[in-house]
Amino acid sequence: MTVFQKDISMSHPRERIPVSILTGFLGAGKSTLLNRILKDPAASDTAVIINEFGEVGIDNFLVESSGDTLLELSNGCLCCTVRGELVETLASLVDQIQTGRLKPIRRVVIETTGLADPAPVMQAVMGNPVIAQSFSLDGVITVVDAVHGVSTLLRHPEAVKQVAVADRLVLNKKTLADAPTTSGILHRLNDLNPRAQILDGDLPVTSTINLLVNGLYDPESKVPDVARWLQEEREHGDEHHDHHEHDHDHDHGDHAHEHGHGHGHHHHDVNRHGADIRSFSILHDEPINPLAVEMFVDLLRSAHGEKLLRMKAIVQLSDNPERPLVLHGVQSIFHPPERLARWPEGAERRTRMVLITQGLSEEFVQDLFAAFTGQPKIDRPDRAALEDNPLAVPGMRF
Repeated sequence: MTVFQKDISMSHPRERIPVSILTGFLGAGKSTLLNRILKDPAASDTAVIINEFGEVGIDNFLVESSGDTLLELSNGCLCCTVRGELVETLASLVDQIQTGRLKPIRRVVIETTGLADPAPVMQAVMGNPVIAQSFSLDGVITVVDAVHGVSTLLRHPEAVKQVAVADRLVLNKKTLADAPTTSGILHRLNDLNPRAQILDGDLPVTSTINLLVNGLYDPESKVPDVARWLQEEREHGDEHHDHHEHDHDHDHGDHAHEHGHGHGHHHHDVNRHGADIRSFSILHDEPINPLAVEMFVDLLRSAHGEKLLRMKAIVQLSDNPERPLVLHGVQSIFHPPERLARWPEGAERRTRMVLITQGLSEEFVQDLFAAFTGQPKIDRPDRAALEDNPLAVPGMRF
């Protein structure tokens, strides 16, 4: 029995705790931002995991120690430091809640070190079957220094990844940067991650727990909040490039919808900016065979997982088009697929996949998807070989 077949019938997803990852390069202001969020009364039932003592100024909140790695804070928050593996820390957190040693929590925030590649942290939440039963990756918030951000991104590949996988970008220290410097970092962020919402770190909205609520999960309904993701995708997926003169000839919004059943949105040629990270979407109008989707995702993550920085998708399947499938993956690690009870209100009933890749071309991914959904390009020289191949995989219809 395949993974998709096993999980695709879930009508009542397990209640899971949303996890937000707070990342950003050294000196960007992660700890300052986290301290402000922790002062929000709505954050009183939040657990905070940090890499080591000292990165978060918890001294004023600390009341008592409740174990070797867990600290009870005066505002009700919990803070634990990663002295072992992150998976073990999360498992310990669940165990202490289930045994009554800790009160139930509504959210976990993981603050990475400034030099961390966020992908392994994301994989730790998504990849362990036991952890995935209790936690769901809600989103990545990356803090960027407006003054030194451009030079940091030029010198440090970790900083580039931190920006590329973010759902939201918080730009700090804007008051210390002149207009050309601010403009430069904004353009760079838009190039690396045109879909992310960019927020001013000085605004009140970045000092509340709402900053963390941004992924594919809604703690109120306990199901993937695809409606919010799709809305943010519509609002931020293309709009940033209205500011780039070299992008005026790109298709925006859903214009490509008029040109057939399989579509791709090309957002930018990031190679013009000295990097190989791309953000693009795959749109498909017709319901897809579940086996074809599974084979496409399995091949992509098994053969090219290190280049797949992130994928979010809502998929219309042929076996029950009224109940879409939600996919969420980081490199080769994917959350168990979940079937929604219905399409989100106002959502178009068609497949939408959003991918962030590094060193993996959009054309290759689009062609691979087209092959598994029965739409190879007519001008591809290998079409005949695909059509005539007696070993063709079932589900690849041409």
